[in-house]
Amino acid sequence: MEEMKPLDICFGLDPETDRRSLAAFVRRFASPRVIGTLAARMEGEDITRLVAELTGVLRRHLSHDEYHRLFLGQ
Repeated sequence: MEEMKPLDICFGLDPETDRRSLAAFVRRFASPRVIGTLAARMEGEDITRLVAELTGVLRRHLSHDEYHRLFLGQ
């Protein structure tokens, strides 16, 4: 999948653009600078909500084996 530029990220046009935009958005969100800054500023409820939402997405869309292989790298 080709890397999208930040200004090309958009949602609601069509499913393929949404998928590509989601992948680009999450990559940017998880960059060391962004996540490091956010993690240093987030507390309790925000951390719990974000982890719960991300864990829910993983559970809904990955099998047990995929979770271990893809997410945990086992």
